[in-house]
Amino acid sequence: MDEARCEVLVLGIGNLLWADEGFGVRCVEKLAAEWVLPETVTAMDGGTQGLYLLPYVQAARRLVVFDAIDYGLPPGTMKRVEGDEVPRFMGVKKMSLHQTGFQEVISAAALTGKLPEELLLIGVQPEELDDYGGSLRPVVKARLGDAIDMALEQLRQWGYAAQPRHVPEMQCDSALALAAYESGRPSVEAACRYGDDRYLHAA
Repeated sequence: MDEARCEVLVLGIGNLLWADEGFGVRCVEKLAAEWVLPETVTAMDGGTQGLYLLPYVQAARRLVVFDAIDYGLPPGTMKRVEGDEVPRFMGVKKMSLHQTGFQEVISAAALTGKLPEELLLIGVQPEELDDYGGSLRPVVKARLGDAIDMALEQLRQWGYAAQPRHVPEMQCDSALALAAYESGRPSVEAACRYGDDRYLHAA
C-alpha cells in the first residue's frame, strides 16, 4: 500500500479461525475479489494485527471498517456506525484481542492528530465465536453482500466509484479462500473443535 496516496482505507478485521470472528476479513476479501476499486482506495485484510495497522489508518483520509461486533442484537443484525461513535462501538463488548487492539489504533491515531476525517464501521452481530476452525454461520454469511453494498454506497457518496469485475479474482491463499476453507474442514468426529477430551481425561 502506498500510504501517501491512500484517500480511503477499507479494512476488514477479525480472525478467520474462529467462526463469525472472520466476518470482517471475509467482507474485504469478497469486495476485492468482485470489485475494481479506484487507485486511491485500498482494501486491506487487517486480521488481528492491532497496532501494526496504525500507520495505514493514519495515512487514510477516510476509513471503512468491517467487523463482527457484539451489539446484543439477534445474530446477523447489521449496524452502521459513523464518526465519533465508532470508537465507542469498537469497545462496546470485547469479543477478542483484535478489538482491544483496534480500539487502541483509533485512540493512537486521534492522539497523533492523524485520525481519518470520516469513519464508518459496518458491523454484524455474530452467532458463534467459540468454534476453532469453523466458518461463518449461515445467518452471518448471508450478510456479506449487504455489508459490501453498504460500503460501496458510502464510497460512491464520497466520490469513489468501484466497478464490478467480470471474473472474480482470488485474493488470498487458496487454502484460506472461503469455499476451500469450508469444504476442507474435518468433521467433529475427526477433529475435536473445543479441546481433545481424550487427552484431557488422560491428563
